[in-house]
Amino acid sequence: MGNARMGEGGIGSLVMEDLVMGEEKPTVFSPQTWGFSLEDLPPQAYLVGGAVRDGLLGRQSDYLDLDFVVPEGAIEAARQLSQRYQAGFVILDASREIARVVFPDMTVDFALQEGESLEADLRRRDFTVNAIAYDPRSRQLIDPLQGYQDLQQQQLRTIALQNLEADPLRLLRGYRQAAQLGFSLHPQTQAGIRQLAPLLTRVAAERVNSELGYLLGNERGTYWLQQAWQDGLLSGWFPQAQALERLSAIDEVLQDLAQTWPELVLELQAPLRPTLKTTLVMSTKLTMFLSETPAEAEQTLARLKYSRAEVRAVLALKEAWRDAGGEAALRGLSVRSQYFWFKRLNGNFPAYVLYGLASGLSPETITPYIEHYLNPNDSIAHPQALLKGQELIEKLGVPRGPEIGHWLTEIAIAQAEGRLQSPQDALDWVKRQRG
Repeated sequence: MGNARMGEGGIGSLVMEDLVMGEEKPTVFSPQTWGFSLEDLPPQAYLVGGAVRDGLLGRQSDYLDLDFVVPEGAIEAARQLSQRYQAGFVILDASREIARVVFPDMTVDFALQEGESLEADLRRRDFTVNAIAYDPRSRQLIDPLQGYQDLQQQQLRTIALQNLEADPLRLLRGYRQAAQLGFSLHPQTQAGIRQLAPLLTRVAAERVNSELGYLLGNERGTYWLQQAWQDGLLSGWFPQAQALERLSAIDEVLQDLAQTWPELVLELQAPLRPTLKTTLVMSTKLTMFLSETPAEAEQTLARLKYSRAEVRAVLALKEAWRDAGGEAALRGLSVRSQYFWFKRLNGNFPAYVLYGLASGLSPETITPYIEHYLNPNDSIAHPQALLKGQELIEKLGVPRGPEIGHWLTEIAIAQAEGRLQSPQDALDWVKRQRG
């Protein structure tokens, strides 16, 4: 990061001329890369927030997210920009005058300045590193709270505890941003968060869920999840959480699996559903926060607005771990028991491996099951039906109803045990069994 010098006058400004220019210059400070003309901005528009922070850190993204504050006419400024460039237009908050312009590769938000001045607006924000404004016309950084200095020291320092109290989600957001940026929390800020921690339960569950998602999905988030728990920030949402030290073990196991079973890791890192961001790694970590009682675990997940797919993944993992009966029992499972065990996991087997190894299960015990799972032709982990129910009805006269399901299951188990190889084998076997 280049060294910016303090400008004279104003409310404490940094002049951009001393930042590195040319190819290394942060693109967010280059209006020519925005996709719209600087002249299309209102004359008193300032770039603020995460875009300025990330630009100073040299963090770049293929998708720009620009936030501007203006002293008046925020919605109209957004509307005019969208019309000029035929971009999308959305009013995010009519009462606070916040609107968004959506381009193919960026979003541009306009918000009405809070308070009588830009400095007053900046002083209402969460952390000093997010309270730096940039004037694209004068190319000056407005930094009344020494956020640039905190950037250099790689720390998050709150502007005022009442700012966090005004929106308690900022308490958890501090841990998420520390993980995201690789920063530390200023000791006084962390002490203040401990003091205000109970307020997080007042925040809408969807907003808490979103912040947790980043922490669960990022390796650097593990440390900060543990810190958030120790600081009392999560106890209101996860009252039964206990063994959070195993979160670190999950990351270590994941690294080991990447060396021995990389195909398993690919499944662990894939979303549970195309419409979800949650992966099996994330759901496995989430399991560590929950009660061993399925009903209590489900209640906690429902309160945090997790989807049915996410709830099923977590509960399937917990139930499979409980029902396996420990390492000794897992070593002695019959083929029938293995069949039902894989069926109950319903695609969550990779999560079981991760959870089990992080909980002390030996690699020697789980390896045979991994080999079953990774073989797509394995009749225990991936049974292929030899017969359809209609064939049992038409060829053997089996009545419609539960008996059909019973025989299909028994056929699958007999096939897994190596007793049946073909559809005719299955028909003859069922005929004999039925007498």
